[in-house]
Amino acid sequence: MSYVVALDVGGTSMKGGLVTFAGEVTVFPGRDTGREAGPDSVVAGIRTYVAELAAAGSATFGMAPSGVGLAVPGIVSEAVALYAANLGWRDVPVSSFVPNGIPAVLGHDVRTGGLAESVFGAGRGVADFLFLPLGTGIAGAVVVGGEPYGGANGWGGEIGHTAVWPDGEKCACGQRGCLETYASAGALARRYAARIATTPEQSVTLAEPNNAQARSQGAVTAKEVVERAATDTAAAEVLNEAIDALAISLASYTLLLDPSMIVIGGGLGEAGAVILDPLAERLADRLSFRKPPPLRQAQLGVQAGMLGAAILGWRAAGESSWRPDLRATPTRSP
Repeated sequence: MSYVVALDVGGTSMKGGLVTFAGEVTVFPGRDTGREAGPDSVVAGIRTYVAELAAAGSATFGMAPSGVGLAVPGIVSEAVALYAANLGWRDVPVSSFVPNGIPAVLGHDVRTGGLAESVFGAGRGVADFLFLPLGTGIAGAVVVGGEPYGGANGWGGEIGHTAVWPDGEKCACGQRGCLETYASAGALARRYAARIATTPEQSVTLAEPNNAQARSQGAVTAKEVVERAATDTAAAEVLNEAIDALAISLASYTLLLDPSMIVIGGGLGEAGAVILDPLAERLADRLSFRKPPPLRQAQLGVQAGMLGAAILGWRAAGESSWRPDLRATPTRSP
């Protein structure tokens, strides 16, 4: 049975799987990128992981993979990972990530997730929409005609670094008042911690999204900030400011590109109505002379990047129209 290797690479971890032409999806346990050892080590680790997945596929299906799709962060073309600040690499050809002789395609992580939502998820059957995952940071996938649009130089969709309050807080990118500074998961945790730090009876530390030890020691995550908002004034203020920032940014986006819908994903997107309902109301208030586009919760969750990578893998194999009904199989180890 023909299959592809699909890999979703993040800043700190990566997860992979095998996806057959018939749509059977086998997810494998993820692993760290090992970025602390430097970019060459990250590239070597990805290549090793791909080789292990390919070996598992060969043992199961009796043949080598038809292709490999990789969703990676940073600036990327189909053939070259041009730059990733959080992984440190520059100008890495796709061949460096895969064993010799296997066709492979690279894709931007968020745009690849948007592609998966377009083919399999909340955007299925919708030609034009924005996929906006709210995670540690914020970037969007501008889906036009069913395909993510990267712009002239691969920077398209960086909505997280559009200013909502030009004189606002400093962003890590060097600008002030960026959407990401107020509405990302990292921002909610950071701004809540800062807001209550001056209250003697309350003490809080900031949880890194992937740091289980920090969370176990009482650090507050963005998810917990959302949960506390119903009874905690500081949490409510931080969450309301995040929703205001999103409404401002999405109103501008709507007026520029008139999307059929906006799909909200990422860790904060999983909060559902707690965020989507007030956001829809505030977006409508800012679009006084026209109807706002509907907001939808993303359907694919943490698997969006890997499923998008599977689409890229089948495209690398020459199957550009691959759109099966997906069927999950049990998680396996390579």
